[in-house]
Amino acid sequence: MGERKGVNKYYPPDFDPAKHGSLNKYRHSHPLRERARKLSQGILIIRFEMPYNIWCDGCKNHIGMGVRYNAEKKKVGNYYTTPIYRFRMKCHLCVNYIEMQTDPANCDYVIVSGAQRKEERWDPQDNEQVLATEHEEKKKLETDAMYRLEHGATDQGKLQRALPTLSNIQEAQSAWKDDFALNSMLRRKFREEKKVLQEEEEKDQALQAKANLSIPLVREAEEDRRLATLLTYRSPDSYEDKQKQKRTEISSRSWFPSAKAGDALKLPGLGTKTSSSPAPCDHLGIVRRRPTDVPRGLASLGDATETPCALPTSPTAGPSGPPHSLVPDYSGSGSDSDGE
Repeated sequence: MGERKGVNKYYPPDFDPAKHGSLNKYRHSHPLRERARKLSQGILIIRFEMPYNIWCDGCKNHIGMGVRYNAEKKKVGNYYTTPIYRFRMKCHLCVNYIEMQTDPANCDYVIVSGAQRKEERWDPQDNEQVLATEHEEKKKLETDAMYRLEHGATDQGKLQRALPTLSNIQEAQSAWKDDFALNSMLRRKFREEKKVLQEEEEKDQALQAKANLSIPLVREAEEDRRLATLLTYRSPDSYEDKQKQKRTEISSRSWFPSAKAGDALKLPGLGTKTSSSPAPCDHLGIVRRRPTDVPRGLASLGDATETPCALPTSPTAGPSGPPHSLVPDYSGSGSDSDGE
């Protein structure tokens, strides 16, 4: 950005490259422009990004990791040959200023004032991370032979404990060594699965079109197949089987129908022969009389013309009562009979 502003296509008429050297010197401006307004004090304005989560002491609000500020950067010391820089920035939620500086010894940032760090740290040694060798330990390794021997034995023990894990990692890496073959195998598998899915989709569409279904079909499961094998479906008889069964029934049936009790038997020319059930006696002109009331001369005639009609039994008459007889009533034709 500064270079784009300092270098342009317009050069004033009184500009002398041998005298001024550059347009920045001609205009008495710094290439960083406003960012270098405190450069005389050793302060440079930079864009600083919050390295971890903090709590502001002024407004007690949380400031997340990655929030950016315009911070004043200046050098405050050295860790051996590594410079230590301090950053001063204003909170975007209040008027409080936050100061942080680098910690080269621990490869971290520390808060000087204005905020509190949200503790989310862990011990690198417990986390089995690679630790940087301290300066004192490094110096001791160079000067003390016994300490170097003990340190070497400790490193050998760590190596022996880590060998199984390293072997597993190497085997896993060797399985993925041939990238082309693995890629070809994976793409071949994808093509086969895609072909199977297309065939299943075509079958589902054909079934939906045949059954006129508009609902999506789910894939078959092993439980569904097992239940389907337990079911038995019996197809109905065909047309030929039904015709054969009907012919068999007709051939085994009697030619003459069997007469049932109470049915009327119709014969040609003879009318209808009623069943054995008696007809009402009132329609025949027959009067029921006792045997004592019948004349002597007509006793034989009454016996001959007696009709076995079923008469209602008196509820008071017992089984040993006198039998009833039916004789014709000739009371209306008595004069004719006497004349004869």
